[in-house]
Amino acid sequence: MKHYGDITKIKGSCVPLVDIVCGGSPCQDLSVAGKRAGLDGKRSGLFMEQIRIIKEMRDESKRQNGGSDFDIRHIQPRYMVWENVPGAFSSNGGEDFRVVLEETARVVESDTNVPGPEGGWSNAGAIMGHGWSIAWRVHDAQFWGVPQRRKRIALVADFGGSSAPEILFERSGMQRNFEKSRKERERTPVGTNGNNKVTYGFDPNTGSTFGFCWDKELILSLRASQVYAVCIIDEKNTTIRRITPNEEERLQGYPDGWTNIGEWTDTKGKKHKGSDGPRYKALGNSIALPFWEWMAKRMVSHIDHKATMASLFDGIGGFPLVFSRAGCEPVWASEIEEFPIAVTKIRFPEEREDKE
Repeated sequence: MKHYGDITKIKGSCVPLVDIVCGGSPCQDLSVAGKRAGLDGKRSGLFMEQIRIIKEMRDESKRQNGGSDFDIRHIQPRYMVWENVPGAFSSNGGEDFRVVLEETARVVESDTNVPGPEGGWSNAGAIMGHGWSIAWRVHDAQFWGVPQRRKRIALVADFGGSSAPEILFERSGMQRNFEKSRKERERTPVGTNGNNKVTYGFDPNTGSTFGFCWDKELILSLRASQVYAVCIIDEKNTTIRRITPNEEERLQGYPDGWTNIGEWTDTKGKKHKGSDGPRYKALGNSIALPFWEWMAKRMVSHIDHKATMASLFDGIGGFPLVFSRAGCEPVWASEIEEFPIAVTKIRFPEEREDKE
């Protein structure tokens, strides 16, 4: 997989064309825990760079295939995936999410106007255009096989068809998947040894308990860039300790040791010793994988050839990992943070394809 750096310096006409572009533009300016600068913020405003690159790629795709008469279903990329915090619904009074929808729709129809809803945005919805579709929903990681509470918006855009709602929703409802995921969660113990211990999440900075015990598992709400501890209480003693990086990897659904890369070198050639701090930060900013793997498999099933993808704001390779598991080839990625760049380069090196 090719690795590019600063997204603002990438030209969509100069990168390999792919079927799917994923992006979880930084959420600090949209999160309720942040300063709520919205899309005008330095970090979350990078969403517009994602849209720019997609438009440039599609223009190049049309140029390579005969111009404007080329079948819209075959223009690359056909799909876009966007991940962010639910705070995007209320950021700037709901205007920011309206802009996200509108700018996404304008990838296909430049004069599209998306009105804001009365009473605020719902947790799920869809827009059906002329030959294109957009759908979004909020999912919670605790119902998808990992023991943590983590709500995120998943937005899917199909720029060449009506499949976005089909990819993101199940016609028969989510009850069946909920039951399946609950069983998966029961088989994913983290932070306990099964000896009738009750486990709580504990914030060492404030001294408050923020998680709860469910099926003898550790249920946490990971917050980006913060390190929590585990409070284990049984009949004999109480033990407080920090969550290990491996446990945090499990909370996100990554393989053990995914971020344990030892000594690493940044893009400026500076060497760094292996330490837990960058691992905690990168994992807190990453995605919880199980839901996205489910979504990736559904998306890839709508592509009638060997699917390809690119990942913007890649984090630690979460989107390439879930899409590769779905049979899709990760072609290139970009990132703005040094440690995540190093992790992705090791897990998806340029000299070979990663088929995990």
